[in-house]
Amino acid sequence: MANCKRTVAIAYDFDGTLAPGNMQEYNFIPDINMDKREFWMEANDIAEQHDMDEVLAYLYLMLAKAKEKNIPIREETFMNYGRRLTFFPGVENFFKRINRYAAEKNLLVEHHIISSGIREMIRGTSIAHEFKNIFASGFQYDANGEACWPALAVNYTNKTQFLFRINKGINNAYDNRLINKIVPEEDKPVPFTNMIYIGDGETDVPAMKMVKLQGGYAVAVYNPSLNLNNHNHANHNNVSLDIIRSKRADYIAPANYSENSHLDLIIKNIIDKIAADQYLIEIKDTILRVK
Repeated sequence: MANCKRTVAIAYDFDGTLAPGNMQEYNFIPDINMDKREFWMEANDIAEQHDMDEVLAYLYLMLAKAKEKNIPIREETFMNYGRRLTFFPGVENFFKRINRYAAEKNLLVEHHIISSGIREMIRGTSIAHEFKNIFASGFQYDANGEACWPALAVNYTNKTQFLFRINKGINNAYDNRLINKIVPEEDKPVPFTNMIYIGDGETDVPAMKMVKLQGGYAVAVYNPSLNLNNHNHANHNNVSLDIIRSKRADYIAPANYSENSHLDLIIKNIIDKIAADQYLIEIKDTILRVK
């Protein structure tokens, strides 16, 4: 039996999934002396005015505002921003704990980021080393090392391509040869049935639907500090509730990654099911070989 069938991939959105809010709001937007609502409104206006992708619009605005304020934006600048990001409860210990749990079931877990946020910021966080891939929006840098152009924009629809990259073992964003190539199921490093997607909002819906349709698992999370059913709170959490009500995700839980939390137990039980399904497949294969 191929080892690839023993690999489980967990793909995470970042903003609102692993960390509260949007990463740009922690330090970058305050550094350019803008209110976060003002920044996003201007980015949305740019997108509408130029019939432009919203992610490209906010990346453009970041560069424009940094230049306007005479703030040099380098890869290290973004990484320093990332070092100051905070996470939901239990996030920093979650990955190793899940790795150990899966190993007891004879499974290997890979963790991947698929985010519309800034990859350089994510690379600066204390958890960056936990991920096999960080598929996120990012910048190209000029000869002086300053950000000069969007290198990658990850929006809500193209998030799905990165699921196929994980499925086929493509560990970069630029190689499009293998992504469209027909690969036998047995040669794919991570079957979709062994894939879990964790996200929090509308931008995650296509990825959640894709994983579910292919036999994997989708988990919607929401900010644990807010009451999901309190309509006085931001609509963000109600989006998570709508996702589960419309059956675009399998499970919903507060974004609390602590041991024995609701989310922790959901992920462990999914791992149990994947291990059980794999065991039954192996038994069936053994019987067929004997025959």
